[in-house]
Amino acid sequence: MRRILVLGGNGQVGFELQRTLSVLGEIKAPGRTELDLADADAVTHHVQALAPDMIVNAAAYTAVDKAEEEPQLARRLNAELPAQLAKYANDRQIPLVHYSSDYVYPGDGSEAWQEGAETGPSSVYGSTKLAGDQAVQASGCQHLILRTSWVYSARGHNFMKTMLRLARERSALRIVNDQIGAPTPARLIADVTLMALHGLQQGRVDGGLYHLAPRGTTSWHGFAGEIFRLAREAGEPLAVDPSQVAGIPTSEYPTPAVRPLNSRLDVSRIEWALGVCMPDWRSQLALTLGERLEYSQLPGQ
Repeated sequence: MRRILVLGGNGQVGFELQRTLSVLGEIKAPGRTELDLADADAVTHHVQALAPDMIVNAAAYTAVDKAEEEPQLARRLNAELPAQLAKYANDRQIPLVHYSSDYVYPGDGSEAWQEGAETGPSSVYGSTKLAGDQAVQASGCQHLILRTSWVYSARGHNFMKTMLRLARERSALRIVNDQIGAPTPARLIADVTLMALHGLQQGRVDGGLYHLAPRGTTSWHGFAGEIFRLAREAGEPLAVDPSQVAGIPTSEYPTPAVRPLNSRLDVSRIEWALGVCMPDWRSQLALTLGERLEYSQLPGQ
């Protein structure tokens, strides 16, 4: 049976990948206690011992603000680890899937970024993610780089879950309204990854860089508003007053790392490659929020 190494398996995307990619083979997803990804030698020994037939790298340093304080660790996980995996994949002639971020772009303007657009990250996180992408591209290995934005899921730490918690605790909120992008559920990322891998194996999809996000865009303020609307429709008791959810500019919410104002991603290339139309972000939110509300009813959640 084909062995598939999934790194970052405990994260939002990694959790969904373990479920979705199980149809392709045996999933091996070592946790942090089993494999320290910051230790290059440990990674080398683990991968060589496992001898996977495919590597899916969902691991990353995603604490955007903290990366400004820990640039070396961010570089290790976001740049050096992908380079290490890509070299192994090229030496063994096996495919590598790697995930990228909208933070690699300058974040200006209002047009959706295409895969060939000039990059220009404004943060340590964005710079290290770009370095990882470039290392994979330069390695010569068969690869898929799936660049996405605003990832969230029914599990883990993310904007949707934070908004649900705050909406139960507070009557008024102030949320940034001038950063624009497409909220992307981890489940969709995993589903599209499976489709892309099928296409790659069958020769219908070329390797390379693809944008992966739902259709449509919104602001964080608009995203929150839709979360609150759907939660109310589901009967969730919320303390927040819709009239007291204020939209504010990024300048009124300073953070250590610069956030891109324009995170729009053009997804036409992956749609054409897979022969699909990406779903709207609102429909994906409804599915993910419903999953979260159902999941939260379980004991211990």
